[in-house]
Parts: sequence; C-alpha cells; structure tokens
Amino acid sequence: QVQLVESGGGLVQAGGSLRLSCAASGRTFSMYTIAWFRQAPGKDREFVAAVTGADNKVYTDSVKGRFAISRDNAKNTVYLQMNSLKPEDTAVYYCTQKSGILATMAASAYDYWGQGTQVTVSS
Repeated sequence: QVQLVESGGGLVQAGGSLRLSCAASGRTFSMYTIAWFRQAPGKDREFVAAVTGADNKVYTDSVKGRFAISRDNAKNTVYLQMNSLKPEDTAVYYCTQKSGILATMAASAYDYWGQGTQVTVSS
C-alpha cells in the first residue's frame, strides 16, 4: 500500500513563496510519476505539475515560470517550489502517484492520493 504525505502548506502574502513536500512510501518510488493537483472551494480538482521517473516535468499554464517541481529519489520525496504566489493559487494541494512513464493532467489516471495540504495566499 502506497502512502503519500504532504506538508509545507500555510498562509502567505501575495508575492511570497512556499515549498510543498510529498513523502512517499514504497521501494520503487523512482519509477513512478508524481503529480500535484489542487482544489479550491467550489471548483474541480485541477492539475498543477508532474514529474516522471525520467525527470520529465509538465506544468499547467497558469503556474509556468512560478512553480517548480522536483524529486529526490533517495528521500522518496517530491517538492513543489511555489514562487510569486497569487490569491488565485489558494487551494488544497494534493500529491498523487501513477505508474507508467507518461505524465498526464487527468486526475483519473492517478492511483494513490495524499490527504492534502492547505495553501492560502492573502492579497
């Protein structure tokens, strides 16, 4: 059973930065694609970024140039560095994992999900 645990959320002013972490269990962590999704109140869950086992990275357009995803396979951890935060980035951020070599923006393709961490950006 895979477990994903997010941390690093909090309250920050617009223009500030946060770094989210996703710690995963499992011996074959390096083989999986890990992604971040987010869900704001009253909205659907949306894709933010993903990193494959080959370290290929994909971002949604609204965070390109501001967010950076990275992975440390030795620590079974994926990070999401979020800079120049905006109030519209406010959401619960979820870490998720899928097998296979391709990153996808479809939430239905992912197998395991963390409990989420709240990010609130004040104006």
